[in-house]
Amino acid sequence: MLWAVAGVVTFGFLVAMEIIARHYGMPGPIANQAGEVILTPTSGPLLYAGLALMMVVLSWRQRFIALGIAAGIDIVFFLVRWVLDAKMMFGNGALWVIIGYAFIAVTRRTGKERVLLLKGVGLGLLLVAGHKTGDTWLMITSETRPTVLDPYVATADHALGNPSWVVGRIVEATGPIGYHALHLVYGQLPLAAAVFALYQLRHVAERRRFPGHHLVRTFLAIGLVGPAIYMIFPVAGPVFAYGAEGGQWAAANLWPHTAVPVGTPHPIPFDEITPRNCMPSLHTAWATTLFIHTREGSRLLRYAGTFWLVGTLTATLGFGYHYGADLVAGVVFALTIEAAMRSFHRGWDRSGYTLVVYGSVVFTALLVSYRYLPVEMARHAWVAGPCLLLAMGSVIYGYVRTTRAWHPRTALVQQPEPQLVQV
Repeated sequence: MLWAVAGVVTFGFLVAMEIIARHYGMPGPIANQAGEVILTPTSGPLLYAGLALMMVVLSWRQRFIALGIAAGIDIVFFLVRWVLDAKMMFGNGALWVIIGYAFIAVTRRTGKERVLLLKGVGLGLLLVAGHKTGDTWLMITSETRPTVLDPYVATADHALGNPSWVVGRIVEATGPIGYHALHLVYGQLPLAAAVFALYQLRHVAERRRFPGHHLVRTFLAIGLVGPAIYMIFPVAGPVFAYGAEGGQWAAANLWPHTAVPVGTPHPIPFDEITPRNCMPSLHTAWATTLFIHTREGSRLLRYAGTFWLVGTLTATLGFGYHYGADLVAGVVFALTIEAAMRSFHRGWDRSGYTLVVYGSVVFTALLVSYRYLPVEMARHAWVAGPCLLLAMGSVIYGYVRTTRAWHPRTALVQQPEPQLVQV
């Protein structure tokens, strides 16, 4: 079955990441997640989000029991840590319950019920494993890429009007209120995605099956594939390469008040701690995916998806975490991955292949232009800037047009009016 093959491939990928991490003297995603069975978790809310996703296959009674058991286990761990004066964090109970249901699925379920419960368990564990894998990727980028390509992207960003510098000054002018509001939106993007995913999966327990395509699938695919691009195009971000956060490694202290002068860009050395996680902007990709999926929800959910997209884009630029070029690449990347996941669900055809290949070509062209044509882009900004936006817009248009053809609106069939028959 496809889900079994996907599970094997995913596990193999996690094992490979574990081996690579061990090579650099760090625990990988499998070791980190296994350690949280007993040790203090790094993110309790994430573990409970995984439990919530697993519980979509359970009845309401089973959900209350599972949640109660998880809370009880966490209370015991809390008391032990309090006695030992250890670091306080919750989440062990959630992981214990997920593992417990995996054991139940193997030993007490058969047939379709076993498959359904294992899918729920896998979904919950993958949410946590995806986060751990992302952390491992970030560590690998800082260890294996001693130089960053920020000067290239900063130069190319002149074609877009240096949006990170512009938005950075705007956020700075809003003071602590604007900063904390945007920080909340930026930091709680996973929570917003989890809430909508639960909405999408709300009928799983009743129908005893998962929908063919949902938000979590694309979120995990972006999180697993996206960081590999960091290895090809390592970028630290303007607040690090050109701001105070970079310390002695910063090329200059320019962000957000002075744009980087146009010159001859070259790779610059950077520390072994800061992740090279800018190109593409995965926060932009995730927010774009959330926006796409909320289009299928209620008006409130559509407003929420729009709010989180706008807030995330503002925060990524205003905090100096990304350049404008990163966001353009992130949108194209998200639409290409989403198109691939939808094609995988519905079956590949010519339109699906065309959309994915076109998105991949545009994404590759963006990276090539940022790397090899940044000076020309900066000097001819009035040409390069619109070209970048048109390239992104063409992928958006292609995605909308193709997916609408896949899911056409049901036309209202007009019934003929009855005719009077004279006798």
